[in-house]
Amino acid sequence: MDPEITDQDEPAGRGITRKNLLKAALIAAPLPLLIGGVPALARAQRSSGGPLAPTPFCHDGDAPTIDQTEGPYFKPNSPERSVLTGAGTPLVVSGYVFNRACQPLANVLLDFWQADTNGEYDNVGYTFRGHQFTNAQGAYKLTTVVPGLYPGRTRHLHMKVQAPNRGILTTQTYFPGEPRNNTDTIFDARLLMNVRNGNPGKEATFDFVLNIAGVPPTSQPPTSQPPTSEPPTNPPGGTWRAGTNYAAGATVSYGGQNYRCLQGHTAISGWEPPNVPALWQRI
Repeated sequence: MDPEITDQDEPAGRGITRKNLLKAALIAAPLPLLIGGVPALARAQRSSGGPLAPTPFCHDGDAPTIDQTEGPYFKPNSPERSVLTGAGTPLVVSGYVFNRACQPLANVLLDFWQADTNGEYDNVGYTFRGHQFTNAQGAYKLTTVVPGLYPGRTRHLHMKVQAPNRGILTTQTYFPGEPRNNTDTIFDARLLMNVRNGNPGKEATFDFVLNIAGVPPTSQPPTSQPPTSEPPTNPPGGTWRAGTNYAAGATVSYGGQNYRCLQGHTAISGWEPPNVPALWQRI
């Protein structure tokens, strides 16, 4: 039986960045709140919980997501689909694709392939193979199952990522807390996803940074990305109010907790303090 996947809940230990603020604007779904008000970016943590070098940690001239081997099981011409069906523990992987200026990239091709729950690849058909494109906000979402283990490798997903008329990034992503992470010679902790328990199965997040230059945005990004859960229609009590212009250092209460503003902004529905740790730190 495969070892149980454990969640990675240690703080990343980083300050606010433009990427975090962009993600706060692009999504309204709750994010894990960590010490220091930083979202749980799994690639910023080792499997042991320690901090990593900032790759990919978005700032001007940032290093892109690293390449990894394609391996022997890639097949071209996968069907376009974001749901890969089959037996196993459900897994939903989501995230964004950015350029090195932290701008989300639309219409990026992501081609995924993986082993099934028994650690076997379908080399005849296209089971657990499929490609999709990021939406206008640079977001992707893959519904699949947790891949099984096979000799010599830890648990992982394969993908090719390509912006329109650009080169291809071939890489892999990994699960934190896997014993084989310590023995797999291909494993790289910079490619760890953030994994937590879902309902049902597991939920994972990972953001890709492509080696594409860009101009940092001068205005707030759009907020039309559908949240994975609706903001509450009857929010908990407190002093936080949508439409209020909060300066850095301002304090509010929300849902029985106190928060300090990390970045000046005008509050909108969906940016409630528990939802956007890039903007609010619980105190």
